[in-house]
This record gives sequence, C-alpha cells and structure tokens, in this order.
Amino acid sequence: MSSRTTPKVAVLMGGPSAEREVSLSSGHECAAALREADFEVIELDAGPDVAARLIEIAPDVVFNALHGRFGEDGCVQGILEWLRIPYTHSGVLSSALAMDKQKSKAAFQAAGLPVMDSMIAGKSEVSARHVMAPPYVVKPNNEGSSVGIYIVAEGSNGPPELDDAMPDQVMVETYAPGRELTTTVMGDRALGVTDIVTDGWYDYTAKYAPGGSRHVVPADIPKEITEACNDYALRAHVALGCRGVSRTDFRWDETRGLDGLILLEINTQPGMTPTSLVPEQAAAHGISFPQLCAWIVEDASCDR
Repeated sequence: MSSRTTPKVAVLMGGPSAEREVSLSSGHECAAALREADFEVIELDAGPDVAARLIEIAPDVVFNALHGRFGEDGCVQGILEWLRIPYTHSGVLSSALAMDKQKSKAAFQAAGLPVMDSMIAGKSEVSARHVMAPPYVVKPNNEGSSVGIYIVAEGSNGPPELDDAMPDQVMVETYAPGRELTTTVMGDRALGVTDIVTDGWYDYTAKYAPGGSRHVVPADIPKEITEACNDYALRAHVALGCRGVSRTDFRWDETRGLDGLILLEINTQPGMTPTSLVPEQAAAHGISFPQLCAWIVEDASCDR
C-alpha cells in the first residue's frame, strides 16, 4: 500500500459469473464496512475493462468481493499481479485450484483429508445413464454457491435430466449424508464451526435468501467433531496455499462419529452478505464486520 494517510480501496464486485447478484451484495456490504473503518472506498463492477478501470482509479489495494468464475478462479488475480496492485484473499494458483473441485479434492486426499469418491463425466453420458450407483450428486466442476446441483436419490429409476446451463463436463460425486457444517479460516486460525439447518438441500436459495437457512453458531456438536473441523479446515487452507480468509464446507453423518465427517470443498472468496457465514463466525470471536473487512484489507499483498 502507499503512504497515503487514508488508503484507497477498490472493491471489485459483480462480474459476469452465475453468482453476480450475490457478489454485488457482498461488495456493497464490504464497501460500507470499510468506509466505517475509515478507508477511502471506490466500488467497481468488474467488466471487460476492469484492468483499464483499475489503472484509472489507482487504488492502494483491491478488495476482491467477486464470486464464481473469473473472480474466484485465478483470472482477476492474474490481472492484479500483472498490475502489481495488492489484493485480498487467495492468489492465482490457489484460487484456480480451489475452483476446480476435482483437482482440489486430489490435493485434499494427498493431505490425508476425508473426501467422497467422484469423477468427471460428460454431460450427455450423465443424462443417459447412471455413471455411478445412486445416491450421488451432479454439479459443475467449477462453480460455487451450490449452483447447478442435482441429487440422484438411492433407488432412482433414471439419471438426472441436466438443463442447458450445465457445462459439457460435470462432476459426479457419491452423496454424503448428514448435517451441513462449515468452518472459517482467518489467516492461520480457524474460527469454529457453524451448523447450517435447512428444510432441504443447502442450495443457492437457502444460502442467500433471508430465512433460507438457520445458522447455529457455535455448532452444538461433540468437541471431537469441532476440533476435527477446525483441523481439517486449516489443513485444507494450507494444502491449497490459500491466503486471508477461506471457508471450508463439511457434511457430518453423526451416526458414524468422526468417520462420518467429510470435507466437501473450500471457498476462497466466501460470501460477505447479511446472511453469510464468515461474518457470523467472526462476530462470535468478538470481531465486528468493519474490523473483519479491515483485517482482510491489511492482509492484502501481491505474490499471494
């Protein structure tokens, strides 16, 4: 950052991904919090001219509030490295790796973390027949926020009818039953576990619509499971080389104890909306939303 008394922060938001609306909400919330924390803030909806706009704005740091493809997969991180503008969250390689679900799972397996069996298959093949025994889940390999999730139940007569929005190659993963748990990592520490309670699947609507889910913070679970979630989240963060804040999602089948805890994926650009999980977990540690956003900015750098 420059020596200017009040650092100028450009908050990148919006963009062209399927998670554009959530990103806009995250960006506006973070911009307001940063202004409260005495930063000079410019909100920038990331379009094809994002590099030119950043050169024009000349910020001291970029707060990356983009979600999904282009903003979370290493693309915009590469632009920021090229422009040598310090930025928040994870760098080029870890962002790209985390966004590719199959490749990140290979890294988790190498680190000794528990994941479900999965494969990459063609959309037409998945629509034509069961490529693995039900129950299983079909989802894009490189989208987040439960975008495009299909659950094929045990005993299902036929394969899923995938819509046109699904990519040509999809991930097919053995279904992990149980409760939805999540853990935030902030720097080098885990902030505990949230139990996400919904009436059905924790899909895009449940994640972001007010009342779509209920968050129990801290989760009412055995100490052993809390400690395992914290440990696994930190190890996942390190395995992919993540920086700043990340959030790791789990499923826990409580009938199987520790053996029922499965790591689903890691989010390098977790949501920062009024219903988001990271601000709630930070608040449980006495960290206000402006303090959290300020910490994320102060952690920014190039060469991440």
